Amino acid sequence: MEGNEIMKYEKERKQLVSYAKLMFDRKLTNTAGGNISIRVGENEFLMTPTLMSQRFHCELKPNQILLLDQNENVIEGDGKVTREVNMHMACYQENPDIKCVLHAHAPKSLFFAVNLDEMPNLTEASQKLGRIIRLAYAPSTSPELAETVRKQIKEDMSIPKAYLLSHHGVLITNSNLEKAFDMLERLEWNAEIAYKHMVFQKLGIPMKSEM
Repeated sequence: MEGNEIMKYEKERKQLVSYAKLMFDRKLTNTAGGNISIRVGENEFLMTPTLMSQRFHCELKPNQILLLDQNENVIEGDGKVTREVNMHMACYQENPDIKCVLHAHAPKSLFFAVNLDEMPNLTEASQKLGRIIRLAYAPSTSPELAETVRKQIKEDMSIPKAYLLSHHGVLITNSNLEKAFDMLERLEWNAEIAYKHMVFQKLGIPMKSEM
């Protein structure tokens, strides 16, 4: 883009830049990946570019946020589309109430994505997420993973939702970016509590966890 060219959705782009950096700085994702998208029109979407973590460490500029159409074509922005765009679009196509899709490699949640079929949902702050299940394994960026996500979204149309991507990371869907990031934080805190809760159970330490 030219230096003096006016970008569409500049406010939303700046917000995406801010939250991508915050996600990286708070160690909710790593250099191996992570991406965020938001719906800004009926058939327009803003999305972080490929290699946002590995190459840029989430130090992005607004012009690097890509404006895409429903067919994943870049309308505006400097950079290339991540191959995980198919997973994001599957969410938007199946549930029109989804306005933000956030994918991260949050370490405490990833423990459950590697080891268990479900993360116990124990904290009051995370109850809106309902069951936190692990989806069947499919390689990252693959059409198989996008279709696995599509099927799950179609079966459960509620938001907010958080899914464990087997051996990969987490996927959050919500009505806007601020709320999606909020749920990512809540999920990661719940993961830490759930892990310690399971250790206490294994050790036979008496607990009172009723809500």
